[in-house]
Amino acid sequence: MTDDAYRPSPLGQVGCEATEDRWTLVFTRDLRHPPEKVWAALTEPEQLAAWAPYTADRDLSKAGGVTITMIDDDKPVDMEAEVVRAEPPTLLEYTLGTDLLRWELAATDAGARLTLRHTVNDREWIPKVAAGWHLCLDVAEKLLEGHPIPPIRGAAATAFGWAELNDQYARRFGIPNTGLPEQVKGQSEGS
Repeated sequence: MTDDAYRPSPLGQVGCEATEDRWTLVFTRDLRHPPEKVWAALTEPEQLAAWAPYTADRDLSKAGGVTITMIDDDKPVDMEAEVVRAEPPTLLEYTLGTDLLRWELAATDAGARLTLRHTVNDREWIPKVAAGWHLCLDVAEKLLEGHPIPPIRGAAATAFGWAELNDQYARRFGIPNTGLPEQVKGQSEGS
């Protein structure tokens, strides 16, 4: 990361919903950009690569199969995914492994309200996912403002406040903080 001035923004508007045997993080952020501009950042592979923990082999604005490449340091991993719903510029929903991501955009007087619903299998992942998306959305906001900073993802996120955000979100949700995911622990320890 070349932007030494980066500090995470204040905690986001978040919630956690139980759905049968799964859990959904609800993360809301108000952006000063119109839904169409935010939609492009959510769907265009070049823009995704600039802020998200992954990129895609095609534009995500149409339903159907897609290969999502998770980018974690120098070990990219391809995952088959499916765009379930794409209603430009207001709704994007796709699978990512066993997770389901639903991005909702609503126009506001100041720009757009972005609501991410990220469904996972295990409740203990909710604060981890919130911390990761918090950092990614900070980077996305800088990109949208025309002042891009390098993406913050994978093991490198620990150097930019991920652990503190994870701890704060765990407290907010009342979920025990189980720390770094095992695969990230190994990477951050140099294994």
